Amino acid sequence: MSPATLTIHTDRGPLSLPVGSTLADAVDLLLQGSSREANAIATALNGEFVARAARADHALHDGDTVLCFSPITGG
Repeated sequence: MSPATLTIHTDRGPLSLPVGSTLADAVDLLLQGSSREANAIATALNGEFVARAARADHALHDGDTVLCFSPITGG
């Protein structure tokens, strides 16, 4: 029988989520209590950039690393 939760690594430390959670779920949890909005940050999963629109399609696995950061803009 597999556990009902998985643990991911973030810059804020480990985060436990229910099995079946997506990157979008993790971002929502990480931003709780913050003034930042999910559409205003960029994300990477295991070192690979994930576009905002694709977050809900990326299932998380135990041990994944999630990074939220300010997008880089230039001019």
